[in-house]
Amino acid sequence: MIILTIWPLFALICLGFVMARAGFPEPGFWPAAERVNYYILFPALLVGSLAMAPLGDPAIWRLGGAAFVTICIAALGLYGWRWFRPTPAARFGPAVQGVIRINTYLGLAITTSLSGAAGIERAAVVLAVVVPLVNVLSIMALADQGGPNRLYATLRLMGRNPLILACLLGITLALTGIGLPFGSATLLSLLGQGSLPLGLLCVGAALRPGALRSDLVAIGTNSTLRLIGMPALAVVMAWTFGLNGVEALVLVIFFAIPTAPTSYVLTRQFGGDAPFMAGLVTAQTLASVLTIPLILLVFGAS
Repeated sequence: MIILTIWPLFALICLGFVMARAGFPEPGFWPAAERVNYYILFPALLVGSLAMAPLGDPAIWRLGGAAFVTICIAALGLYGWRWFRPTPAARFGPAVQGVIRINTYLGLAITTSLSGAAGIERAAVVLAVVVPLVNVLSIMALADQGGPNRLYATLRLMGRNPLILACLLGITLALTGIGLPFGSATLLSLLGQGSLPLGLLCVGAALRPGALRSDLVAIGTNSTLRLIGMPALAVVMAWTFGLNGVEALVLVIFFAIPTAPTSYVLTRQFGGDAPFMAGLVTAQTLASVLTIPLILLVFGAS
């Protein structure tokens, strides 16, 4: 059953929350652990997965295209709504991130549990498309300034993003046929094995239940769009692009998961409404305990 397969993942999130609130092992541990995961462990997992991905399979490219179009449709819908209801960037930025950004740790963990190595390879392709795209769209939504300033801010952040760099390296290794020589596959595998459990613990440590006390209507609306609307759109895109099996399942999983905890950091960096963003991250993560199994049951995963 799906619930029996994925409940340990949410248990790790809960454990991370309890540990952080108890001050164990110490408050400084969590930022350090998140940096190690973000800059070393998770990029290693992406490089290792993408370098071995079957990029010659047309279904892989259709999967990437479906993910790209899903994000673009959602973003266009949000900008269309903003045209009718003008919203300042400080508020609009978190709303956009709440809908289009993804909790990569949870997405990969669920994919691994349900689909194994084949799922990880296809999930890495989704991330190679989604991570750069959502970063650009998120910065555009958060930044008040236009023109060169916004373009420079976007390029600077993308150029320093270890996930984007890891995706580029992994794809290059796959397309050139270099692969992972000299035992590097084993090294990357060992590093990657620590990424998902540590990432889920850090997700739990980042939850802020106090942020749910305000903006309940906005948080509820945004969370519904993210957890119900986006996977429904992904199902339509899977059908449109002719995806089935593992590819379709991976697409739905990655649009059924909550937004990324790192959205809070980016929001603060650009002077956005950080409490609103924290509320979105917390509400979506908590609600996804119920919505993800429901979505996967409806989709027919087993």
